Amino acid sequence: MAGKTAGEDAAGNVPEYSVSELSGALKRTLEDAFGYVRVRGELSRLSRPASGHVYVDIKDERSVLAAVMWKGTVQKLKIRPEEGMEVIATGRITTYAGQSKYQLVIDRMEPAGLGALMQLLEERRRKLAAEGLFAAERKRPLPFLPRVIGVVTSPTGAVIRDILHRLADRFPVHVIVWPVRVQGETSAGEVARAIQGFNALAADGPLARPDLLIVARGGGSVEDLWPFNEEIVVRAAA
Repeated sequence: MAGKTAGEDAAGNVPEYSVSELSGALKRTLEDAFGYVRVRGELSRLSRPASGHVYVDIKDERSVLAAVMWKGTVQKLKIRPEEGMEVIATGRITTYAGQSKYQLVIDRMEPAGLGALMQLLEERRRKLAAEGLFAAERKRPLPFLPRVIGVVTSPTGAVIRDILHRLADRFPVHVIVWPVRVQGETSAGEVARAIQGFNALAADGPLARPDLLIVARGGGSVEDLWPFNEEIVVRAAA
């Protein structure tokens, strides 16, 4: 009888798995080893479906990691994630054995330092300036004595109380407040829609179009204030 080769002997000692067994073992190994991690990289291929979740890739010069943020996490973010933004994402690695895929489920996301945000802001400024959004001919003179002032801000913060108090003391006018969130993922969209809504009012309508708009919020970190730097807000104001 012919003898077995070394390769055949080795193969006989290798454990045998079903596909599901091997996938399950890999899932346990990967998720146990990288249960909670912080990952630094650049956002790309970002999508926001109607579900409110965010799907995105985090990449560096050599590799790409698929990631997801569920709606509840997205609503708590201080900044609105955008493609090209460098971030530090914290979360847990999960696998989907059915398709041999793994991804990062993000629980927290923050800019990778102030420099990353300032770079993004400068790139946005140059882009919008090239489109003429900051051109002198687009600017309008402030009315000397506005009859109606529109305020876009949170209806519950200290800012609206301060604005109303100062106006009542120094220059009583008719004030219309358009309530918005001033922080979080939905803030920029709400602020932009409020500006557009005020501008769409008829001058002689039942709710008069304001002569002047104030878009305001209280103090905070750069991240807290970031919704007011979003492109959608700049375009609405321009």
